[in-house]
Amino acid sequence: MTGSRVVALGHYQPAKVLTNDDLAAMVDTSDEWITSRVGIRTRHVGGPDEPVDELAAHAAAKALASAGLQPADIDLVLVATSTAIDRSPSMSARVAARLGMDSPAVMDINVVCSGFTHALATADHAIRAGAAARALVIGADKMGDIVDWTDRSTCVLMGDGAGAAVVTAEPDGGGAPGIGPVLWGSVPGMGNAVRIEGTPPRFAQEGQSVYRWATTQLPPIARKVCERAGVTPEDLAAVVLHQANLRIIEPVARKIGAVNAVIARDVVDSGNTSAASIPMALSKLVERGEVESGAPALLFGFGGNLSYAGQVIRCP
Repeated sequence: MTGSRVVALGHYQPAKVLTNDDLAAMVDTSDEWITSRVGIRTRHVGGPDEPVDELAAHAAAKALASAGLQPADIDLVLVATSTAIDRSPSMSARVAARLGMDSPAVMDINVVCSGFTHALATADHAIRAGAAARALVIGADKMGDIVDWTDRSTCVLMGDGAGAAVVTAEPDGGGAPGIGPVLWGSVPGMGNAVRIEGTPPRFAQEGQSVYRWATTQLPPIARKVCERAGVTPEDLAAVVLHQANLRIIEPVARKIGAVNAVIARDVVDSGNTSAASIPMALSKLVERGEVESGAPALLFGFGGNLSYAGQVIRCP
């Protein structure tokens, strides 16, 4: 049998930083109001000359360099995004072109905030099925393009960025899998709680509904992800939840029971970057040396569509 493993990570954010004080000059808000409600202090925002595929390609190039691979070595490119304005070419095709790839399979996955963990599972399944050997899995979103910068309830939340993972095949030796089984699902009847709609498209959400769902319904699902991977929450070295809101991340992490884990809190500096948030946060933890190679990390995405997907991986 063949399994798969994340062998390298990369991340990228635009240079422009928007602070809470900057936002206070734009809308009726303050640093205290924002930090007390969502825990965010800064976010990166791309300009009109920085399209989503450029952010994604920068993160991907960093991951490839870390893996010691060339673009031609990749046979599957998956991009999780909800801000690909053009229906075609796909974001994955644009990224492949930017990287100078020859003939990879390309696919976009739009599950909004849980897109990366859905895409990672899809890459794992493709490799296990023998349909790919090396995959590039990217989460990239430019939420600044779809937020209403006059709406203080949403504009304070969002940021732009991209994160990427190189996933390769590995023999299944009977030990802990490099990428554990995914547990995924949704609550279709509550899908309208998070929306990107209209012309031009704009982000909107029912914040209290999302908060209650995330903090009450998701912890037992996350614990079940650990069970499927054959680890206990106490075994985890890192917990990387979707970086939506510090007031969601901290209680969910506490209820999971990962008492020995580093909890990713990249939302403080980056805001909610949707599908980019998990790979960006994980890439930064690994880059800073906060998680050892081979250590188990829980990745758990949730949000738009009221969907979720999670798996335990062994860190590169």
